[in-house]
Amino acid sequence: MTGTQSTSVSVLRDVRPWGGPSVDLTISDGIITAIDAHVASPSTPEQPPTASAAAVAGAGSSTGAGTGAGTGADTGARSSTGPVVDGRGLLALPGFVNAHAHVDKSWWGKPWVSYGGEATTQGRIAHERAHRDELGIPGTDVTLRVLRELLRHGTTAIRTHVDVDLGLGTRGIDVVREALAELGGAITAEIVAFPQDGVLRRPGVIDLLDQAAVAGAEHIGGLDPASIDRDPVGQLDALFDVAGRHGVGIDLHLHDGGALGAFQIELIVERTLRTGLQGKVNVAHGFAVGELPATQQRDLVAAMGEAGVSMTTVAPIGAAPLPVALLEEHGVAVGLGTDGIRDLWSPYGTGDLLALTTRLAQQTRLRYDEDLVHAARIATSAAASFVGRETHDLVVGARADVVLVDAENVPDAVVRAPRRDLVVAGGRVVVRDGEVLI
Repeated sequence: MTGTQSTSVSVLRDVRPWGGPSVDLTISDGIITAIDAHVASPSTPEQPPTASAAAVAGAGSSTGAGTGAGTGADTGARSSTGPVVDGRGLLALPGFVNAHAHVDKSWWGKPWVSYGGEATTQGRIAHERAHRDELGIPGTDVTLRVLRELLRHGTTAIRTHVDVDLGLGTRGIDVVREALAELGGAITAEIVAFPQDGVLRRPGVIDLLDQAAVAGAEHIGGLDPASIDRDPVGQLDALFDVAGRHGVGIDLHLHDGGALGAFQIELIVERTLRTGLQGKVNVAHGFAVGELPATQQRDLVAAMGEAGVSMTTVAPIGAAPLPVALLEEHGVAVGLGTDGIRDLWSPYGTGDLLALTTRLAQQTRLRYDEDLVHAARIATSAAASFVGRETHDLVVGARADVVLVDAENVPDAVVRAPRRDLVVAGGRVVVRDGEVLI
């Protein structure tokens, strides 16, 4: 990685985690190691976190050498791991978790690409297959651009689906890993080997998913077993066989609605219990859950909770919203993701998960403060399991992923989605004043 301006932090002082009292976060080796009440020092003027990255970098080094103050760091003592950075009392949230992304598909940073496909799942698949090569998709450069955009908006962990098909093989996974490496660990990722073009209808795809699992993909994907493969039992049996043999998870796109979609979720629940994969199976989109009558909806959600089947949503406009409160009442974990961003499926998407949290809150008609705070947790701390973390929060022992915004409190941040003034990822300042430093 070249040209980096990011710097490690020893103390992030005067920040308000979740809108609470101001504290100082001590960071060592990228981990939060202490949280202490902030006490302003009359002899040390506090500086805003909007100083230049060069000033912060000049305030100290990885060995603790140098005594230059710089305008973005404390002029007092500093630890051996980096400077003290002043948060100026800004609201602090954990890094955002994008639980459903497609970072291999984007044409972000290229000239505008007009959409030309048919507005159906199959039409979009065909359109993407016809035009991805001319855009260099998948490619390390375009993937890196969209990852940096995610980072700029405060996302520090993702679960990303990566296309695996007969034309690409598993090359897309290598591309995504190369792009992630360019960021030096600022964004951590779990990869889903995703058969976008179908599973059983394309002989050889199951073998590719098997290879991806052996090569380290944390999950394998599936796609509309009934409407794409026309064989829900066959597709699901094949996916659960691969997952069971290799100990990986399953994260399956399910667009089918109504009774057809509900039937497939029932098949997923049954296989999850039978194979012992509780806690390792996710249904993405799952539009059927939001469309069912109340009694059927409750019964299906209860079964999902019993099986430890989670759900991810992209809060799509026009779809029946998921019953988030009911899902969580029954222990069904819910994650929020961007889906594709400026790709051959759709020109929409900005990578801003906080703005997407605003949309989720609006869709589910949240108004009370506690509900708006909960929406923010869905996009951050409550999504730890979607990216392989036991804990993802502003607590001792967690990775130091911190996002600072100028907001009165968490509800204010959710309804306004203000600029990310500072982003710390794994203990490094990687975004300042909305600009990526790596």
